[in-house]
Amino acid sequence: MGHLGWIEVICGPMFSGKSEELIRRLRRALIARKRVQVFKPALDTRYSVDEIVSHGDSRMKSEVVSSAREILDKLDWRTQVVGIDEANFLGQDLVAVAQQMADSGKQVIIAGLDTDYMGRPFPPVPDLLCVAESITKTLAICMRCGNPAKHTQRLVESDDLIVVGAMGVYEARCRRCFEPGVPRQEYLEFARPRAARRQNESGSEL
Repeated sequence: MGHLGWIEVICGPMFSGKSEELIRRLRRALIARKRVQVFKPALDTRYSVDEIVSHGDSRMKSEVVSSAREILDKLDWRTQVVGIDEANFLGQDLVAVAQQMADSGKQVIIAGLDTDYMGRPFPPVPDLLCVAESITKTLAICMRCGNPAKHTQRLVESDDLIVVGAMGVYEARCRRCFEPGVPRQEYLEFARPRAARRQNESGSEL
């Protein structure tokens, strides 16, 4: 009887510790003397070309792939644990690839955003959640009010679904402070709404 494989998904907004949790689990697998392979998309060059790097600067050497199918080409049959970061850059094929690896007895650990800059489900993570044995939802801290944040707020003008960036391009927001798309400039400066400022200045209601 072969080894039992399964899929673990770590999802949440940016700045919520997904990559850090992925690295932690992979390091535990290495301590347990398991054969580990780590993959990241070629598109993600924010902190390093050939490492997965958390925003807190935890690092782990990884192999770079341009597509989910390329993971199968680079996979060593002896590998027991497969780590994949930034699932959102690898497309819908990642679901079938992850299933294939788990079915062949590998432990597959995947990290990625579950919602996009509009607050919509961000493929392929929603489908990965459906086929995973284990799901971890991480939360960040809202940059506006300090409450738990589940959204990634884009701060730059773009209609593209994928815009690679970190601090200054995105920030974490809670349900109340999140604005789908790009926020209006008056709100970017952590200012109160204009009407509230006018009311305060005049000392009377408008």
